[in-house]
Amino acid sequence: MTALAPWLQRQLAAVLTLRGHAVLLDGPAGLGQYELALALARRWLCEQPRGPQACGSCAGCHAVDARTHADLFVLLPDALALELGWPLDPGTAERIERKEIKPSRQIRVEATRAAIRFATTTSARGQGKVVLIHPAERLNAESANALLKTLEEPPAGVRFVLASEASHALLPTIRSRCQRHAMAWPSAEEGLAWLSAAGAAQGLQLTTDDWQACWHAAAGRPAHALQWAQLGLRAPLWRTLPKRLAAGDLAPVAEWPLPRQLEVLMLVCHDALACALGAPVRHFDAADVPTQASPRKLAALWRALQQAQRHIEHPWQPGLWTQAWAERVRTAFSPAGQPTLHSRP
Repeated sequence: MTALAPWLQRQLAAVLTLRGHAVLLDGPAGLGQYELALALARRWLCEQPRGPQACGSCAGCHAVDARTHADLFVLLPDALALELGWPLDPGTAERIERKEIKPSRQIRVEATRAAIRFATTTSARGQGKVVLIHPAERLNAESANALLKTLEEPPAGVRFVLASEASHALLPTIRSRCQRHAMAWPSAEEGLAWLSAAGAAQGLQLTTDDWQACWHAAAGRPAHALQWAQLGLRAPLWRTLPKRLAAGDLAPVAEWPLPRQLEVLMLVCHDALACALGAPVRHFDAADVPTQASPRKLAALWRALQQAQRHIEHPWQPGLWTQAWAERVRTAFSPAGQPTLHSRP
């Protein structure tokens, strides 16, 4: 069992005071929703709890850690389940192995129906049953509607914890049947200390400036900052990115996954637009942000980036995508460029 971050430990104690059968953990990605949801499920199923913490040593805790607890159903998209080490149902796993289907990035309705059937059976270990859903916004319309009836009239002894990174995408009827907990943000000092320790455990040897750069890239979300560090982001690169990207030079990020390329373009656009409007920057030092573009052109670029974000999981050809966006960004930041962006990769 991995130790829970300090700010998540505080929230675990608060969430345990909530009454009701369903809890919605809500906040931006990178604040630890999944980790908190799993800690909550572990505590609910622990056979010898110690205050707000699970004991970590009983048979129930060991079964959760081994992904084999008979009273815990973890409902995830296929791709995320494989990444986090949770077993898929045998039929889906076999079809993926035979390459008949790809691991889904949405929560399949078949898996949701299996969770509903699980909820109707008797507890095996006597501590009740738990259904953990993450990220809950990945329930497609059919899955969400299938789950709704069980959330409205849950079987006795069944609790639900839904972890979401975009709760606005959930059905209002699902949100209304859950007690919401807004995820808390750690302080910079607390988050950076955790980052340094987590990075060291993974063999990442970063300087203080490097961790600061990852922290700013993630806008203060610790898990997201750790992902930036794993990607190879370091302080010297971070300082040069705004002006290089504004000049249409995407070579420093060309090997990054497309969602990360898009994300860093949005961060640069955000801070450039903030400078243009006289607002404080958030991600970069103001001196590193290009200021030659007009607010109108930057606003048009921001809208184009937002539109691209909705389709970023489409199977784009990476090289062509990067090349197309390099030209669009260069045009947007060029004083002599066209104010309207027409092409879309």
